[in-house]
Amino acid sequence: MKATFPFLLLIFSVCLSFGDSPKLTSYINPFIGTAGGAHCYPGATVPFGMVQLSPDMGNSSSEDFFNYTSGKQYDYNLSEIQGFSHLHLGGTAHDPAGDISVMPMYGEKPSAKLIKSKFSHSQEWASPGYYAVELERFRIKAELTTTTRCGFHRYTFPQSSEAIIRFDLAYHNGGRPLECEFHKLNDSTFIGSRFSTGYADDKRVFFAVRTSKPIRDLVLFADSTRVKSKEQVRAVGVKACLIFSTREREQILMKVAMSFANTEGAIAGLNEIRDWSFDRVRTEANDAWEKELEKIQVQSDNSKFLQIFYTAVYHCYIAPTRFDDYNHTYRGADGKNHQGNQIFTQYGLWDTYRALHPLFTITQTERVPQIMQSFLAFYEQYGLLPVWEMAFCETHCMTGYHAVPVLADAILKGFNGFDYEKAYEAMKASANQDIRNSKDYRTHHFVPFETSTANVTKTTEYAFDDWCIARVAHKLSKTNDYKLFMQRSSYWKNLFDSQSGFARPKYTNGNWVPGFDPLNDRTNGKESYTEGNSWHYTFMVPQDPYGLIKAFGSPERFLNKLDSFFTTNYPSDNYLGGMGGLIGQYAHGNQPSHHIPYFYHFVGKPCKTAEIVQQIMHSFYSDKPDGIINNEDTGSMSSWYVWNAMGLYPFNPAGGEYLITSPLVEQSTINLANGKKFIIRAENLSVKNIYVQEATLNGKPYTKSYITHSDLMNGSQLILKMGSQPSETWGIQEKDLPGKH
Repeated sequence: MKATFPFLLLIFSVCLSFGDSPKLTSYINPFIGTAGGAHCYPGATVPFGMVQLSPDMGNSSSEDFFNYTSGKQYDYNLSEIQGFSHLHLGGTAHDPAGDISVMPMYGEKPSAKLIKSKFSHSQEWASPGYYAVELERFRIKAELTTTTRCGFHRYTFPQSSEAIIRFDLAYHNGGRPLECEFHKLNDSTFIGSRFSTGYADDKRVFFAVRTSKPIRDLVLFADSTRVKSKEQVRAVGVKACLIFSTREREQILMKVAMSFANTEGAIAGLNEIRDWSFDRVRTEANDAWEKELEKIQVQSDNSKFLQIFYTAVYHCYIAPTRFDDYNHTYRGADGKNHQGNQIFTQYGLWDTYRALHPLFTITQTERVPQIMQSFLAFYEQYGLLPVWEMAFCETHCMTGYHAVPVLADAILKGFNGFDYEKAYEAMKASANQDIRNSKDYRTHHFVPFETSTANVTKTTEYAFDDWCIARVAHKLSKTNDYKLFMQRSSYWKNLFDSQSGFARPKYTNGNWVPGFDPLNDRTNGKESYTEGNSWHYTFMVPQDPYGLIKAFGSPERFLNKLDSFFTTNYPSDNYLGGMGGLIGQYAHGNQPSHHIPYFYHFVGKPCKTAEIVQQIMHSFYSDKPDGIINNEDTGSMSSWYVWNAMGLYPFNPAGGEYLITSPLVEQSTINLANGKKFIIRAENLSVKNIYVQEATLNGKPYTKSYITHSDLMNGSQLILKMGSQPSETWGIQEKDLPGKH
């Protein structure tokens, strides 16, 4: 698919014509990931903002599991817009929110029917914090920008006595409305709410609206019926038509502020935009993104790479999203309103604990304690740490209790600003819960086949999470707990079949389940793996790579198995739901594969890691709308790319080591919050020169195939000398392997 992005090209040409270095925001292409099932949205938001103001399209162009939401949110392959809603999820295969949908129109009578408008990509523009499109049906230009909690609309209308801005509170992308309300306070100020159930089973959104000119009339609908009231309506589904008289090319501006707690918070949120300067707010949104992007600066003459890289960084900083309103109030997991500053929501932890949160410990150091505090607030209100939380509602989506490695990583790296003892208490509570088959895991030392689906996945993931608890117990001098959780972290071995060399399901009595096929996610008709198969979860042991190698009997047998992982093909491209990004059994379109190439480091073969990682980066990321191979999953796919483009990866997300691999860029500079810089420079790097020959750290020879978090945060310079053949000395001796210090 060939795509053109006129607004971005205009930015490049303007910047280059003046001879200045372009702003980093000029490289961001918000259309990357809006096709092909990545589920990204191109609309306006600020870093970690509460509001994501973006177009919605209705029906999807694809029906398979990994693509089914793309059209409901935005699909680059579709050509009709149904409205602009204020809440979206960044790249998930779940309902993408779509709350508080707005559509400007003209030439239509007020109605409750579905309204669509065609548009052309040649008349569509997007940049960080800004989105605009010409709605062909109505001859209206819609422009959107945001602050943290307030969406800002600018609509350019034709001359009309019935120019309409319609609120559709019944519109939903999977979150079914339960009760909605729209209430006129005066001729330019309105309030409302939308309570819904869906991915979040009890989501409550309050909003306040202010227009730049008074309305001429207000027409309200309860479900599909027009009501007599000109002031207020409450129903399951509500639509409200704000009617204006407009001159030709008159611009009407509108602010829509949000709160998840109450109307008062939404009204207060209007104060985030104190005047009607749309261009100023747009500039400030762009500046906020520029500030975030400047934390990582890469040097490259390849404009396509710069677009891919900085758009990936952009995707990393969209979620989690701000949850407390302007009054610092939010609705907690217990259904009550609470006070809290810098509270965040929207954690797809099964995806993001692997690479995104470790990236935050370097580039978002001020936010890490705030995120940990948000975890602990959820724990205090719910009794457990979040698993996949949205609007402080637990969705119970996916497996594991993966808030644990995120908390553990912050504690082990010495972050302050939250209570370690409370965090440890919360970790143990999640590890000792009696739901999600955790009790079965503790009782049998694995999750038995007959008690649960995803039994192998749950066993391996719980074992990793328990290792994280053990490391925190050690740091906090809790000796007995350390021994217990280290023992639990080895439970993966109970499902490892040394004869076949695979992790496979087992009955309660200890017998293997017959009918095992390592290529299939099902055994005897029952799913034993979450979005994967035995090939993937055999390698789900980032906490004990040397234990896994030993389980195979020798490094040579392990190496053969690892080689086979990248050469054993699936029966078809649609196997296991068509996750995409296939290299043998490796499926980059899903996170359980992401760490597996780095196992080569642990047998002294970092050259093989380099080969696979380079293939992944070149094959599965591009500057096109389908430039992300599958679900973006709130920054997880992009954070993998950001790490590897710089030449590093956190193989064990709570291990405090970053494995050195083959970068895409000659120099990366991480500008640390402590004022220091960490610089990675790859000398002689080229398409062929992908192998590290030798390295220096701060001018001294460095033979290890990893660096530590403290090395990075102390501000260091890592120089890699690259060559076209694997090195016979660098990173291959036992003393230089990860996890040996």
